[in-house]
Amino acid sequence: MKPVSRQRLFIASLALLALTTPPAHAEKADRGKPVNIEADRVTVDDKNKIHIFEGHVVLTQGTLTIRSDKLVVSQDTEGYQRGIATGGEGGLARFRQKREGKNEWVDGEGERIEHDARSELSQFFQRGRVKSGEDEVRGQYIQFNGVTETYLVTNGPNATTVPSQQSRVQVTIQPKKKDGAAAP
Repeated sequence: MKPVSRQRLFIASLALLALTTPPAHAEKADRGKPVNIEADRVTVDDKNKIHIFEGHVVLTQGTLTIRSDKLVVSQDTEGYQRGIATGGEGGLARFRQKREGKNEWVDGEGERIEHDARSELSQFFQRGRVKSGEDEVRGQYIQFNGVTETYLVTNGPNATTVPSQQSRVQVTIQPKKKDGAAAP
């Protein structure tokens, strides 16, 4: 096993990159802050570069907070990280982070939240919801591409569309003032 200080640095760097909100929205100052993770249990597999946090998991870094029952962080051979958060209160993993340069927060939840640092793709599976300021999207699947800053939201699992009047994608977009703030 690696020395404790290097181990902590590895866990912190993985957690930092594993599950962040979309890069265009994230508070930049958070990147330089320490990552703190609380859990009932952690399993570390240094050989395969996998860390599993279980039981009332709370990850914080600056304004970023992630809450789940389980957080699995892995790293590929090229150093890219992937994080998967599952479960939590009401069966939903949740995140919250302040938006850069605004007095607004980004909140998201889903039964499973995945982030791939290589592709900069964040995905929310089953009962997905992402709220940025007063704007909100809901669907069974939400994908945010951090490179193109685009969303895909569907009413079916894994980017599928299911013909149904009961399970529709819901989007709320608030009017904006010219200075970018929400209208009163």
